[in-house]
Amino acid sequence: MTAATHSTLFPQVPDSADAVLEGLDPEQREVATALHGPVCVLAGAGTGKTRAITHRIAYGVRAGVFQPSSVLAVTFTNRAAGEMRGRLRQLGAAGVQARTFHSAALRQLQYFWPKAVGGGLPRIVDRKIQIVADAAAACRVRLDRNELRDVTAEIEWAKVTQTVPADYAAAAARTGRESPRDPAEIAQLYGAYEDLKRDRAVIDFEDVLLLTVGILQDRHDIADEIRAQYQHFVVDEYQDVSPLQQRLLELWLGDRDNLCVVGDASQTIYSFTGATPDHLLDFRLRHPGATVVKLVRDYRSSPQVVRLANGLLSQARGRAADHRLELISQRAQGPEPAYSEYTDEPAEAEGAARRVRGLLAAGVPPAEIAILFRTNAQSEIYEQALADAGIPYQLRGAERFFDRPEVRKAGIALRGAARFGGNDSLLDDAVDLPSQVRAVLSGEGWTSTPPAGSGAVRERWDSLAALVNLAQDFAAARPGATLADLVAELDERASSQHAPTVQGVTLASLHSAKGLEWDAVLLVSVAEGMMPISYAKTAEQIEEERRLLYVGVTRAREHLHVSWALSRSPGGRPGRRPSRFLDGLRPGSSAASGRTATAGPGGVERGFGTTGAPAAPRRVNRTPARCRVCGRTLSEAGEMKLMRCDDCPSDMDEGLYERLRSWRAAQARRSGQPAFCVFTDRTLMAIAEAAPDEAGELARIPGVGVRKLNRYGTDVLDICAGLDLGEGDGQGRTGDGGD
Repeated sequence: MTAATHSTLFPQVPDSADAVLEGLDPEQREVATALHGPVCVLAGAGTGKTRAITHRIAYGVRAGVFQPSSVLAVTFTNRAAGEMRGRLRQLGAAGVQARTFHSAALRQLQYFWPKAVGGGLPRIVDRKIQIVADAAAACRVRLDRNELRDVTAEIEWAKVTQTVPADYAAAAARTGRESPRDPAEIAQLYGAYEDLKRDRAVIDFEDVLLLTVGILQDRHDIADEIRAQYQHFVVDEYQDVSPLQQRLLELWLGDRDNLCVVGDASQTIYSFTGATPDHLLDFRLRHPGATVVKLVRDYRSSPQVVRLANGLLSQARGRAADHRLELISQRAQGPEPAYSEYTDEPAEAEGAARRVRGLLAAGVPPAEIAILFRTNAQSEIYEQALADAGIPYQLRGAERFFDRPEVRKAGIALRGAARFGGNDSLLDDAVDLPSQVRAVLSGEGWTSTPPAGSGAVRERWDSLAALVNLAQDFAAARPGATLADLVAELDERASSQHAPTVQGVTLASLHSAKGLEWDAVLLVSVAEGMMPISYAKTAEQIEEERRLLYVGVTRAREHLHVSWALSRSPGGRPGRRPSRFLDGLRPGSSAASGRTATAGPGGVERGFGTTGAPAAPRRVNRTPARCRVCGRTLSEAGEMKLMRCDDCPSDMDEGLYERLRSWRAAQARRSGQPAFCVFTDRTLMAIAEAAPDEAGELARIPGVGVRKLNRYGTDVLDICAGLDLGEGDGQGRTGDGGD
């Protein structure tokens, strides 16, 4: 045996059953040695649940209680199943079947179909959306691409909840589900979809489970054969099982109770797909004699992160909250969670990029940093901020903003309107750039009010709304800008975001972050309207939003940063407030219920516009900015750039301002872009008033930012120092050019 086989990459297989138990904590050992009867493992985030159940299986195999081929372990993703198989091999339990529900069912269906039905198994369609489109055409219902996605998702929900077309409308009403179309119309499309599948002799992903259930219910001989094969069952992430998956599990078991389930009701975040924690919460009712083990020793997160996670759940309500687990961190002390309040979303994105830079400088690898947001449509501003800062990133679970079909299509429409808008009747009543953009995008599906629900139609609307908002901000920054100017700006933004997908900082939605972890996590936009999301109306929906934030918090091992913005855009009304879920947990807030918060103190960073280094921790003050001359509250974007009222006296160096203007004009001519793209007048005024003499002072001036500091910093500082760059000089000599 070589030295390599003793490394962490090739761990030595335990030489006995008892050796399998080495290194387990007392509760994990209880799981591993509970080999008989029903077992329910309530496992909090980061408590080593996969370790516990794989050691349970391996211990049972090595002790001779389980035959490897008699064990079926099921989970929800191929990644999780593969990880489980790998761990079992390392523990000397090769041969155990570890699969997803669908993989296990498909294997059985393929084997027994000839015996149960005859012939070969029908072809499984890779993508059902085309058949849904054909069903819509047959019903003479017009659906665009995003509506097709939503209707398809609704059909999937109906099937996993074992709802037939005739019962769909009643089931949607009973569960309070918001249908993307009229429920009667969905039922009609669902029925037509099923008819088309039968006519074409194909089945879909959900049919694999449904048909397996049907065969096991109707053919007792086949059910007995499967039960003879599999004697012991383990189900991971049991809080996420659907009614259909639960029914299949019951048929696999028969009248036996050799079942071990593992889950955490506080991590139920997929109810929109049909998942429900009820089966986990009712486990002891169905199995009164079950062994129940709670895993609460958190090996992932620092005590400071765990304290915040526990604090979130301490304020939860509902059935899942009644079964919450109080985590106990097993890690060394770490930094307190930091909280930052920003004046607007662009400032929040730049603040996140600055914090990432600080983490990288402190030695945290980029692959161990994540920025997590509520919706995929939020990714654009963070993609831009990281690209501007020269930080590599990878987007998980979503397309890059400018790669999304609706954004590409909107760009084509805007480009066409910029070229031929004079002949477009849509633009007849559009008096300015924002109204022109709204008019053009209305033809692409944008409306002044968002659609109901949270499906693909809402995601598409969010993407178009982001373009509408960008146009408003662009027009405010550059009065008189045309559609052609906006299109050029969009092209520049798109090109700057096409960084290679190397190992970098992860950008991900909270849903796609489930099951992952990083050393440092930045939770952004944790404000009312986004967390909880605006369309979460019922108490159950609000509590699922709280659980989603809990999942986000528990992804962090050591560094955790929570931020929000008071307004959407620079100069906007600062009417937003931090998420209610943070009440009593962040410094300076009080618990809504009057209970004592369980979270400790944390650093608070305030971000005023696009400032440079993070401010020192301080108590949150809701006043976004004050005039440095008279002390009046500032709300206009231009005033906040100068940090003074327009009518307050200026100490600007007029000569310096004119030299900066001349330099800017030369830069604009050289680069072929408008002068404001170099620096706006307000930013030049702020520079002339501050007359910075080093990069840190320049970086703290609103409107400079990392990209422009890298590109123009040396030139500006030289001009402020009184140097004459000359016409041939001043080509952005600092750094690597910024982009």
